[in-house]
This record gives sequence, structure tokens and C-alpha cells, in this order.
Amino acid sequence: MPRKCTICEHPKVEEINKALLETQNIAKVAKQYGVNYHALYRHKDHIPAILTQAQEAQEVAKADSLLAQVTELRDKALSILDKAEQAGDLRTALQGIKEARGCLELLARLQGELQEQTTVNILINPQWLSLRTVILQALEPYSEARQTVAQALREVESNAG
Repeated sequence: MPRKCTICEHPKVEEINKALLETQNIAKVAKQYGVNYHALYRHKDHIPAILTQAQEAQEVAKADSLLAQVTELRDKALSILDKAEQAGDLRTALQGIKEARGCLELLARLQGELQEQTTVNILINPQWLSLRTVILQALEPYSEARQTVAQALREVESNAG
């Protein structure tokens, strides 16, 4: 008959489960609760799926709250912008536009709608051009290999462009 999980039987099993989900540092949790590291490692397979789901739901709730706060800031900035425009206060209106733009940019980032990746075109990079030249020069004594490599480089470069 298999032995019972000592962690599942522990009086603070819920706290231990929560600590495991939060830190993922088994040694730290084992020390904190005075339990065996190996027993805790095996116990990770027993953590109820609902705890994992609860943590995910909590993270979603935090993200939703952040989105709501940024949306509220955007709405306030737009409201101030409207009031400034109606009052003819162009300086405040421009500041309102700037703040609303910042809020929209942050919202787009939070919602994953703003692409922030840098694209590097290696084909025009001087280091690539130098390396390409060195490779082809090194292959000069081997004309067949040089032609094959040169053709392969042309294909790669034309597909990239």
C-alpha cells in the first residue's frame, strides 16, 4: 500500500501549497515549514488544480484592474482636454492631448497591440558584409565550393529582401 503524502497531511498544507505556487523555490518552502525537501518535491504533483487556476484568475484580475485604471486615466485626460478646448485654453489642451496619447500607448502595450520589437537588417550591416567577403575570399582556391556558397548567400539575401 502506498504511503500517504506527508505534506498533504500537514496542518499547514494550504499555506505550503500557496507558498509553492508563489515562489517555486522548494528548498525555501521546505525550510520555512520544516518539511522534507523530497517530500515537498513529490507533493508538487498533488497540488490541486484549483489552486493553480485560482492563481491564474488572480493574475487576470490584477491585469484587468490595471487596464481599468489606465482606461480611467485616459478618460480623465480626455475630459480635461475637452474642458480646456471649450475654455480656449490651448496650453492645457495640448497637455491633455499629450497625457491621453500616453494613456493610449500604455493601454496598447498592456493589451499587446503595440509591437515594440526592434528589427535589424543584417544584410546591410558592415560586419556582415565584411564577413561575407572574408568567407568568399577564403573559398577562392575552391572554386566549386565558392560558387555553391555564393549562390546560397544570394538566395538567402534575396529571400530576406
